[in-house]
Amino acid sequence: MQRPYVILNAGMTLDGKIATRTRDTKISGKEDLERVHRIRERVDAIMVGIGTVLDDDPRLTVHRIESERERNPTRVVVDSRARTPPGARVLSEEAPTIIAVSRAAPEERLRVLRERGASIVVCGESRVDLPCLMRELYERGIRSLLLEGGGTLNFSMLRHGLVDEVSVAIAPVLVGGREAVTLVDGEGFATIEEGVHLRLKRYYPLGKDFILEYEVVR
Repeated sequence: MQRPYVILNAGMTLDGKIATRTRDTKISGKEDLERVHRIRERVDAIMVGIGTVLDDDPRLTVHRIESERERNPTRVVVDSRARTPPGARVLSEEAPTIIAVSRAAPEERLRVLRERGASIVVCGESRVDLPCLMRELYERGIRSLLLEGGGTLNFSMLRHGLVDEVSVAIAPVLVGGREAVTLVDGEGFATIEEGVHLRLKRYYPLGKDFILEYEVVR
């Protein structure tokens, strides 16, 4: 299947949380945030799930570093029922935005999002079909994508074999919490053998954090 090259990136605590039970995501340091924006600068698109939009209202642009790009990467929101608020920052004119929805998304919400300038991609019946979405993004010229998802979207992308690299910044903090979001949530795999296996490519300290970069082993 032709699809974009996907890099999953996240800042996480030493105990594997990418957000606390109150959805606080301010985990990694200034140096790591700049590293993330350097990755954003070199990809064609940045993708998140609707949970990230509702919790954090991110811009999803390159703005923490000086960039020579003439335009920001395309923003992609996986939003099965078109719940993206019309005032969300991902709908600003700073970058093009694609909202991926299912056929269950209400037409009135889609109309509002189109009026706000978003392109709508329909994939799947009740939930967004991720392989379908990746094919559609490739057809639109997107060859590389940075996945900044929550635990559920991360798991779904990994389960479908749609991730090529995993990059994490480990912060020296422990937060715990049964309701805290981990790097990979969702249903999970039943056995270690079924899990997604990785090969370490690079590791280094960065500010207060420690960076680990892996390739996904097919």
